[in-house]
Amino acid sequence: MRSVVLVALAAAIGNMLQGWDNATIAGAVIYIKKEFHLEKEPKIEGLIVAMSLIGATLITTFSGPVSDRVGRRSMLILSSLLYFLSSIVMFWSPNVYVLLFARLLDGFGIGLAVTLVPIYISETAPSEIRGLLNTFPQFCGSGGMFLSYCLVFGMSLQESPSWRLMLGVLSVPSILYFVLAAFFLPESPRWLVSKGRMEEARQVLQRLRDREDVSGELALLVEGLGVGKDTLIEEYVIGPDNEEIEGGQELPRKDQIKLYGPEDGQSWMAKPVKGQSSLALASRHGSMLTRGGSMMDPVVTLFGSIHEKLPYDNMNASSRSMVFPNMGSILGLMGRQESQWDPERNNDDSSDQDESLNSPLLSPQTTETDEFNQLPAGTMHRRQSSLFMANMGETATATSIGGGWQLAWKYNEKVGADGKRVNGGLQRMYIHEETANNNANNMGFSRRGSLLSFHTEADVPAQENGYIQASALVSQASMIPGIKGETAMLPQEIKAGPGWRELNEPGVKRALIVGVGLQILQQFAGINGVMYYTPQILEETGVSSLLTNLGISAESASLLISSLTTLFMLPCILVSMRLMDVSGRRSLMLSTIPILILSLITLVIGSLVKLGGTANALISTASVMVYLSCFVMGFGAIPNILCSEIFPTSVRGLCITICALTFWICDIIVTYTLPVMLKSLGLAGVFGIYAFVCAVAWVFVYLKVPETKGMPLEVISEFFSVGAKHQDDSASFLSDDD
Repeated sequence: MRSVVLVALAAAIGNMLQGWDNATIAGAVIYIKKEFHLEKEPKIEGLIVAMSLIGATLITTFSGPVSDRVGRRSMLILSSLLYFLSSIVMFWSPNVYVLLFARLLDGFGIGLAVTLVPIYISETAPSEIRGLLNTFPQFCGSGGMFLSYCLVFGMSLQESPSWRLMLGVLSVPSILYFVLAAFFLPESPRWLVSKGRMEEARQVLQRLRDREDVSGELALLVEGLGVGKDTLIEEYVIGPDNEEIEGGQELPRKDQIKLYGPEDGQSWMAKPVKGQSSLALASRHGSMLTRGGSMMDPVVTLFGSIHEKLPYDNMNASSRSMVFPNMGSILGLMGRQESQWDPERNNDDSSDQDESLNSPLLSPQTTETDEFNQLPAGTMHRRQSSLFMANMGETATATSIGGGWQLAWKYNEKVGADGKRVNGGLQRMYIHEETANNNANNMGFSRRGSLLSFHTEADVPAQENGYIQASALVSQASMIPGIKGETAMLPQEIKAGPGWRELNEPGVKRALIVGVGLQILQQFAGINGVMYYTPQILEETGVSSLLTNLGISAESASLLISSLTTLFMLPCILVSMRLMDVSGRRSLMLSTIPILILSLITLVIGSLVKLGGTANALISTASVMVYLSCFVMGFGAIPNILCSEIFPTSVRGLCITICALTFWICDIIVTYTLPVMLKSLGLAGVFGIYAFVCAVAWVFVYLKVPETKGMPLEVISEFFSVGAKHQDDSASFLSDDD
C-alpha cells in the first residue's frame, strides 16, 4: 500500500497550500495596510482577505461537474498552476487592485484543491485505510499553516518586513505541487472506468495496489456505475462446492448458486434462505421503526448491522476474505481448479476491437455466432475451466472487493417488455458474511473452531461442514454483453458529463441531506469564533506580555501565538488518523461533539463569572485547547471525508460541488457575522449559540449519519439506495393508512 499512501500525500499538498495561504495573508495584511494606507479603509482590508473565499466559492460552482467530464487529475494540475500564478502576481502587485485580482486567482486554486482532493483520495484509496488517507488534507492544511506562520514570524523580526515576499514564497511549494500532479499522480481509476478506459484503469490499480491481479476491484468499479436501481437484500447459506462432504451432508441442488473464487479457482455453493441475516433484519427493523414514528434513518440502521458484527482487526487487507473468513477450512474440503481467473485472457481475438475494451470478465458458454440473450440461465463459465451447472439453477462468479465484501454475478429469468432477459439476465451481488454474535437471537447456529454449525430449525445442514451465512445486495448488473457473445467488463453507458437526473434518485437525495447538513453544522459549530478569540485569551494569560518583554513586537507575538496554536493541532490530527478506520467516522463525531459542547459552555461560564483575571484566562485557555483538539479529531475533517464517500461515481463530482458550495457560503456568513454577533451578544451569547448548534449537530449525526468505515464506495452508495427505498415505502404505507 506504499504507492497509494504516497499518492494521497502528494495530492494533499493542495490543502497544504491552502493552509499556507490562510496563515500568510493573516500576517501579511498587517504590512499591506501600512503600505497602501488602509487603516481608514476596513472594507478594502477585509476584501483582500475575503477575495480568496469569493474565488473559491465561484470556482466551486462548476469544479465538480467539470472534473466529472475532464478528470480529477487535470483539475488538480490546474489548481497547482493557479496557485503558482497567483503567488507571482501577489509578489509583483504594484497596487491594491492587482493584489485583489491575485487573491481571486488564489481562491480559484484553493477551491479546486479543497473540493477535489478528498474525492481523488477516496477514489484511489482502498476501503480499509480510506479514512486514514483522507485525513491527510486536514493534517497537511494545518501543517502548511504552521510552516507559514513560522516563516512569516521570522520575516516579521526583520527591520522592514516585505509582505510581497511573504505572499510570493507560495510559488515554491506550488512548483512542487505542479510537478507531482503532472508527473506522479495517476488519474482516478473510478473516473477512467466511468469513461470506458478500462486498460488505463487496470494499470492505475496495479500501481496503487502493488499487485498484478486487480480484476476484482476493476469489476467493482464497473458495477459502481449502476447504483440505485431496484436493489434487493437476499440471504444465502454458502458452503463448499463438493458432491460429498464430511458427515454426508450437502446443500440441495435446487435453487442454488455456484460461486467461483478469483485467485485459485475455488467454487462454493449457495442456497437462498429467508429471515436469518442481521442485514435483512436491520432493513425490516428500520422500516418498522419508521412506520412507528422513529426518527432514526433506516440507512443508519443498515450500516450499523454491518459494523456491529465485524471486528476491525479482521479488516486489515482488501485481499483478505471476510465473507469467507473460514476460507482455509473450506478450501481443505474442496477440489482445486486448474486455471486462474484472468479477465484479460477471455477475449482471444482482439484484432477488431479497441484495446481498452478487451476486458471481459465473464464468458457465457456460447459460440461466436450465438446471441447473448439466447443463452439459458446458468451457462456462465470460465473459458479455460468450462465450469458450469447445466439445468441445475444459477451460476455466479465471485471476486473479493475488500472491506469484508465479495462481488458476484448471477443470471435470472427476469424479462423486459421485449421478451428478452434484462441485460441478458445478469445480476450483480455484493455479498457479506453473517457472524454468530449477531445472529444468536435470530436463528440457531454456533461456531466451533473455524466452522459454522447450523441447527435444523434454520432449514440448513446440521453438520459442521464449513457452511456460513451471508447477506447480499442484489441488483441489475452494470456489465454488458460484449462482442461475440461475451460478457465484457464494460459499463452499459459511458457518460460525457454529470448525470443531473440522478440527483432525483432517493439514495442520492438522502446522501445529499447528510453531506449538506454536516457542512452547515460544521461551520456554525464555532471553530471560526474560537480561532478568532484565541489570541485574546492568550493575551489575557500574559503570554503576549511575556513575549513583548523579550523584545518581540506585538505583531510578531501574535504570529508566534498562532503558530503555537496550530502546532498543538497536529498531534491531535495524528490521533484521529489512527482512529478514523478503527472507531469510525460516526463514532468519532458522537464522542467528540459532547466535549465541544462542554468546552463552549465553559467559555460561556468563564465570560460571565469573574474569578479573577488569571483564573478566567487559564480556564478559557484550557477550554480553547480542548475544543481545538476535539474539533480537529472529529468535526474538522470528517464532513469532507463523508462527502467524498457517500455519493455514486456518476454524480460524485456534482454532489461534492453542492456540499462544497454550502461550506464556502456558510464560511463567508460566519466570518462576516462574527464581529457583529460579538458586538451585539457578547462572548457569552456567541459561544452559547455555538454550543446549541453543536447539540443539534450531535442529534443530526446520531439520527442521520451512518458509519462508513472499511466499506467500498460502491457498497456505501447501495446502502443509501436501499435505506431510502425503505424510507419511501414506509412513507407510502403511512399515507395509505391515513
